[in-house]
Amino acid sequence: MLIMTGESKNTFRINFGLFLAELICIPAFLFEMKRALGGNTLSWAYVFEWPLLGGYAVYMWKKLLQDERGERTRPPVVFDKEDPELDAWNAYLASVHQNDQPPTPDKRED
Repeated sequence: MLIMTGESKNTFRINFGLFLAELICIPAFLFEMKRALGGNTLSWAYVFEWPLLGGYAVYMWKKLLQDERGERTRPPVVFDKEDPELDAWNAYLASVHQNDQPPTPDKRED
């Protein structure tokens, strides 16, 4: 009996999702190619659409596996530099909106 952990279940689901996506895209591409070569001009659009959808499925599969493994694709953004223009803009906004009051919820008397 095979016991799957939560992580391996998610990985299995991601891989199975890719399998289903490609199981749909590849036959659909072949079907539309046959129709396009048979004279159906609208099918040429689908001839290009199905491989794009299949490629997008592979892209998402990679991204989901990276997220599942906890891999980062880019470093976190660090805001440690001073920006005088941003400070001036924030000071301006604070002076303009100093008299603004936050919205209060309607207090209905029941």
